[in-house]
Amino acid sequence: MSLALFPPDPGFRHLPGFALPDQAALHAAITRIAATNPFRHMATPGGKMMSVAMTNCGTAGWVTDRRGYRYARADPLTGTAWPDMPEIFTTLATRAAASASFEHFTPDACLINRYTPGAKMALHQDRDEADFTAPIVSVSLGLPIIFLWGGAARTDKPQKIPLISGDVIVWGGPARLNFHGVGTLQAGVHPLFGNVRFNLTFRKAL
Repeated sequence: MSLALFPPDPGFRHLPGFALPDQAALHAAITRIAATNPFRHMATPGGKMMSVAMTNCGTAGWVTDRRGYRYARADPLTGTAWPDMPEIFTTLATRAAASASFEHFTPDACLINRYTPGAKMALHQDRDEADFTAPIVSVSLGLPIIFLWGGAARTDKPQKIPLISGDVIVWGGPARLNFHGVGTLQAGVHPLFGNVRFNLTFRKAL
């Protein structure tokens, strides 16, 4: 598999089609997780409802409400621990990180985002984690979208990277705190995932 370094920022790697062989297994795992810990639209600390629906698996899950952005060991909706991270998730994230020259990455949290047409994610940094030496591994599944890769400042003009189902992006090192987001999801139908896009974001949170 060819590895496309795009854009040419140290610490950033785009792995086109890396997760394609695992799509069916990933879809089944997402369905199982959502059956016990449903997707929900969380509110930002300012009270704005996010357009993206979320759930988590792993030791900790990312949550947001009026108390702030943070990781929690229990699902605030159910009061119970998040589902264990499926082996297919852990294996994929570890392999992708190693392919991007981040060896020995072991995620303890996976934020699962569900986008429906019209949903988007504004430029932001992933900075709620305890360990910034570990990379972020992001897996795209379902409908295509435009990934926005910014710089160290929110005002830096982002580059636009088209992502399709099975693409994986890994960033860390000097790029670990770069701003990033996605454009508005356009309507469509994917043969396996239907009219949605799922994003799996693997992190070392605790």
